[in-house]
Amino acid sequence: MDRMLYVAMSGAHETLIAQGNASNNLANANTSGFLADFNQFRSMPVFGDGHPTRVYALDERPQTDFGHGSIVQTGRALDVAVKDGGWLAVQSGDGSEAYTRRGDLEVDVNGLLVTANGLPVMGNGGPIALPPFDAVQIGADGTISIRPQGAPPDELAVIDRIKVVDPQYDQMVKGEDGLMRLKDGGEAEASVGQRLVSGSLQSSNVNIVNEMVNMIELSRRYEMQVKMMKTAEETASSASSIVRPI
Repeated sequence: MDRMLYVAMSGAHETLIAQGNASNNLANANTSGFLADFNQFRSMPVFGDGHPTRVYALDERPQTDFGHGSIVQTGRALDVAVKDGGWLAVQSGDGSEAYTRRGDLEVDVNGLLVTANGLPVMGNGGPIALPPFDAVQIGADGTISIRPQGAPPDELAVIDRIKVVDPQYDQMVKGEDGLMRLKDGGEAEASVGQRLVSGSLQSSNVNIVNEMVNMIELSRRYEMQVKMMKTAEETASSASSIVRPI
């Protein structure tokens, strides 16, 4: 009876984790450049002293969906979309270089070019800092040009170039912060072939209908596993009453 209870209990626990993954995908359906996570269940033996006589359910994220979201025109000068599957290089919270397709950029109070969630965008020599300007342009190759404050309309100054990379997908892994990194922990080389679409954003690749169907399926699976635990309890109680002395 303990086997039945253990399998049902571990299955319910892992189903809750899978629901969290699906909820995260749905919550980011409108986040620019967000990549959905896949998840799957499999059986895993329980190893310890003696033979592995128990098996538990395991939910895992085998891979990230690298599919492209659609490119939506916004007309905003600081919005950029990577056209051919590349990535914008940013500085993550721990100071390391990471990669994202989120292109809704802005300039913070310190003049740093950052993503909408506050991550500095990397250029040729590190995070990109912009002096005060009246207008800004981002070229297809990532070159950032500004019209300095008070300068004539035809005066443009090249400040830096956004670092755009295109490593192979099998070399990349998604971190808990939602950013992509190289599996070996290194930094990708800048790509000269990648192109940006200025005034546009790449939408999330989350399929809302599929995720909703998945949530319903996971909810039913959880209910079934809870019922199994209840059945195991009732069966154990019945078996105890049979052997109880009168």
